[in-house]
Amino acid sequence: MKREILTLAFARAVFVEFISTLIFVFIGLGSALKWPSALPSILQISLAFGLAIGTLVQAFGHISGAHINPAVTIAFFVGNQISFLRTLFYVIAQLVGAIAGAGILYGVTPANTRGNLAINSLNNNTTPGQAVVVEMILTFQLAACIFASTDNRRNGNVGSPALSIGLSVAVGHLVGIYFTGCSMNPARSFGPAVIVRKFSSTHWVFWVGPILGACLAALLYFYILVPYCMNMSDRVAIVKGTYESEEEWEEQREERKKSMELTPP
Repeated sequence: MKREILTLAFARAVFVEFISTLIFVFIGLGSALKWPSALPSILQISLAFGLAIGTLVQAFGHISGAHINPAVTIAFFVGNQISFLRTLFYVIAQLVGAIAGAGILYGVTPANTRGNLAINSLNNNTTPGQAVVVEMILTFQLAACIFASTDNRRNGNVGSPALSIGLSVAVGHLVGIYFTGCSMNPARSFGPAVIVRKFSSTHWVFWVGPILGACLAALLYFYILVPYCMNMSDRVAIVKGTYESEEEWEEQREERKKSMELTPP
């Protein structure tokens, strides 16, 4: 278990989740602020959130996977793709990053424009139950897009995963803003709520809905539609953070071989 968390690569990945979520929340919430001269359009907000995610996935996806979302991270764990400790550290980094991003936005925004920092709330007489269903569906399609577009087992032309994921976030906002302001991401809802110190009685919706939707997508994709053929010991090793794929094992063997060749007799 210590093998994974005591590496520089792991520390870099956790830091990237922090900084990515900070930037995402800053840009996303910033696009939704109500400036005195003009109100933001739904298209503007949707594109800002979507393009931000697409950009960050392109920039940092090869370092941490660029989850930038506790629901996605938990879903990867449910799908037996990442370890428990990576899940824990990622979620903490994402929540802290969201608070930092919302805090910076609050600090640089004029007082008459801050409002409630575009905090999520139920709109148009949407009930909590309806909101959970909406958030579940929107996050389900996002998570399914992430799993499918980043699956290295696919041999066909996948296109650009970053663009696909960004568009998935944008299309979710084009619909979800009418119902809940569109969260699909507990960190996005948590950050501004902490900064403005306003946790409504329906704040739980923005945790339960996205996490359920993402986890359902993981169960469907990784166990039913495109299951991995792995034995139980390998699955347990993934959870513990001690799993090594054949490719990683071969790379380490080649490195040891080269090291031995360079070592004088």
